[in-house]
Formats: sequence, structure tokens, C-alpha cells
Amino acid sequence: MVDTITNMKLKTVWFIVFTFVGSYLTTFMILPLPVLKSHYTVPIGELCMDILTNLLFCIGMVKLSLFVDNFLNRNISWMTRPWKRLLLQVLLQITGVVILVIVVGLLYLVFQDPQETPPSPVRVRHGVYILIAILFLTLTISTLNTGYFLLGKWKDETWKAMEYKLEAARNRQLASEKELQALKLQLDAHFVFNNLSALSELIRKDQQLGYEYTENFTKVYRYLLVNSKNKLIPLSEEIKFLRAYRFLIKHRIGDGCRFYVDIDESGSDLMIPPLTLQLLIENALKHNRTEADDPLEINIDLNADNELEISNKILPVTRTMDSTGMGLKNICDRYALLGDKMPVVEKTEHMFKVKIPLLQ
Repeated sequence: MVDTITNMKLKTVWFIVFTFVGSYLTTFMILPLPVLKSHYTVPIGELCMDILTNLLFCIGMVKLSLFVDNFLNRNISWMTRPWKRLLLQVLLQITGVVILVIVVGLLYLVFQDPQETPPSPVRVRHGVYILIAILFLTLTISTLNTGYFLLGKWKDETWKAMEYKLEAARNRQLASEKELQALKLQLDAHFVFNNLSALSELIRKDQQLGYEYTENFTKVYRYLLVNSKNKLIPLSEEIKFLRAYRFLIKHRIGDGCRFYVDIDESGSDLMIPPLTLQLLIENALKHNRTEADDPLEINIDLNADNELEISNKILPVTRTMDSTGMGLKNICDRYALLGDKMPVVEKTEHMFKVKIPLLQ
């Protein structure tokens, strides 16, 4: 509030200075040189009085202009009715200045020396020129003030738009995190149940294999707990998770699913949202058959554009399952919060592929 009042006062002072200096510059341009010389060769007292009168007149003109602007800003917006606002602004400014000039003229007549000769037609014409210049200065002040007002509005709207975008981004991030947490809980339930069931079978058949299965199960579950809240992790960490996860899937499903991973070390420092591979692999396992005589093949490659390509041939299940699409949607939502690059989904009759951009 204090800053606003200070800015208003500073703006008023600048407008008064502009009008005061502009009035003399305009006079120099309009009036002939002999008239100017005769005007400024008067006694110093009269010259000081003339300057003081001009300053008071400029203050009144600026105050009037700002009053008209503020009054119209409260009642007629430039945004909704610009032409009506422009017409009223010009009419009120001109009317106000004419009234102000008439008042000054009447005061001049009241306090005029009776012995002084009335103004000649030439001086009257010069007075008209000066009046036109005053009107021009008034409209210039109004234009500057309007520009100042519209610039302030634009800055306010820009800040509001930025705050809205930030708030929307925060809301999207919160929703994405909540959704990821819900997915994690859902995956946890299936993950723990399926793997504990597989573990109990393996322990009965082969204790050493059961021990290895337990180790990999621990690695995967620790990864889920530690990284589920991180925005990005190195691709190398996700690949380590994938090795343990493949071990679990292989001994849970058997030969019904095969993985082909082709990722060199050059991309290990690139970043990826955590759990991306798990969500895509679970999506593939959910919507395709996993039979030993016709196994589901999942290919994971790093292309030249630093994109992770996860593809699988389509083996439709006999009984279609309802799909919420939460996994893919969550991945896309998280990428929308991270930058411009977005995952690309390509689907043909026989192949389903997702391209995941890797970030620096």
C-alpha cells in the first residue's frame, strides 16, 4: 500500500515536470522569436511570477488529467469498452482544460492593471496557439498515464498467469505423486502376493534358488521403497533394478516371457523417472499372454536420440481385462512436469512400443 502511494506521488511529480518543461518547449516552437525576446525581457519580478503561474497551471492540469483517468478507470474499463473510454477521456480532458484556461483568464482580468492596454489580435492569436499546445500536452499526459495504467495491468495479469501456471504445476505434481503412490500400493499388493507365492514354491523345490529369489525380491522391494518419491534417477540404477526384476519374473512366469536388453554404458548417466520400466513391464504382462510355446518378447533398447524404447509383440489375452491406463498416464504426467519432452506411444497390429525420453 505504501509502495503504491509512493509510486503515485512519484508519477505525479514526473508528469508535472514533463508538462512544465514541455510548455516552454512548445512555446519556443510556436511563437516567433521577437515575441519570445520581448516576453522574457520583462522585469525579473514579473518573469518569476509568470514562471510560478505557469507551474501552478501545470500542476492543476496534471491533477485534472490524473483525476479524469482515475475516475474513468473505476467506471469504464479500457478492456471492456475501449472506444467509449477513449471518447469520454478526450472530451473530459479537453473540457477540463478549457475550463481551467477560462478560470485563469478570468483571474487575469480581475487582477489586470486598468492602465494596461487590451491584447492585440496578434497576441490573441498567439494565445490560441498556446491553448492548442496546452491541449496537446494534456492529451499527451493522458496517453502516458493510460500507457502506465495498461502496463501495470499487463504486469499484474502476467504475474497472475505465472502464479496460475505454478499453482497448476504444483497441483499436477501433487496429483501425479498421489497417483504414483496409489499405483505403488496397488503394485505392492500384487507384487508381494505373487512373489511370496512363487517364493514358497521355489523353497520347496530348490532351497538355493529360493535364497537367490529372496535376495532379488529384497533388492526390488528396497528399490520401490527408496526411489518411489524421487523425480529422477540415473538410468544405470533403473537397469540394476531391471536385472533383479527380470530374475523374479523369469522364475514366476517361467519361459512365457523373454527380455532382450541392448543398452550400452554411454547412456548410463542419463536420467529417467523411477519405476518407469516396472510400470511398462507390468502393463505388457497384464495385457498379453505369457505362454512357453509362444512367449511374450519385451525389447528394451537405447536409440540414437537418447530415448529408451520398450516394445513387445502383441499377444492378446483370451479374456480381455479392464485397463485404467494409470501406468502410462502417470509416466506422461511426470514427464509433463519435468520438461517439453514427452513419451511417445506407437501401436500397430502386431507391435506395441513406448519411447521414453532420457533427460540430462
